[in-house]
Amino acid sequence: VQLQASGGGLVQAGGPLRLSCAASGRTFSRLWMAWFRQAPGKEREFVAAIAWSGGGTYYADSVKGRFTISRDNTKNTVYLQMNSLKPEDTAVYYCAAPRLDRPIASMVRNPQGWHYWGQGTQDTVSS
Repeated sequence: VQLQASGGGLVQAGGPLRLSCAASGRTFSRLWMAWFRQAPGKEREFVAAIAWSGGGTYYADSVKGRFTISRDNTKNTVYLQMNSLKPEDTAVYYCAAPRLDRPIASMVRNPQGWHYWGQGTQDTVSS
């Protein structure tokens, strides 16, 4: 699976940003997808995940109510709409796909549960 993320940038606190991740190499409509992020000096952390149909979504507590993960299976693309951004949201954001169609249930929020990674996109939120 090849993943290409885009949409990062610089935004003021309280503003929105939308990330996109285009996937290729597998049947996208069968793949769970996820977003993780990594701030300087910190470990990579879970942000959100979405089931193959889009019917199941999962969020980190820190972004729940502000971020929305979605997908368009006709475009082989997963999105992360980020609203009400905070300076602590500043990080490199990565999209991820599992080795099989979905990660092990207990590993959805763990980076080790995901096998394929995009190149990362830097998002900076200024205060």
